[in-house]
Amino acid sequence: MKNSSVNTHMGNITVDNDVIAQFAGSVAIECFGIVGMAGFNVRDGLVKLLKKDSLRRGINVSVRNHKLVLDFHIIVAYGVSIVAVCENLMENVKYRIEEFTGLEIEKINVYVEGVKVID
Repeated sequence: MKNSSVNTHMGNITVDNDVIAQFAGSVAIECFGIVGMAGFNVRDGLVKLLKKDSLRRGINVSVRNHKLVLDFHIIVAYGVSIVAVCENLMENVKYRIEEFTGLEIEKINVYVEGVKVID
């Protein structure tokens, strides 16, 4: 499904999943310890840090039972607690996406694809 929708008393609201992914990416990079989103090149088997204008490529949005499922592929900063960073990401994204879209989140999966030393 390419779009997510909410039924209201006045009609339907449809939000493209790319819009949700872009917003989720902007929320994610605001979280402490996250360097950026990771892009995966299947052909080469390489993970690379995505630029800020292509954040949605590191996020997969799908709909299951009228609820959102988000998959994040992230790169974290060296020296931070990965568990704390992921929990912070999940809490912030869940709150902000549900407020932004009015859709409920069923699950957030976080895949740590790399660690980067920050200067």
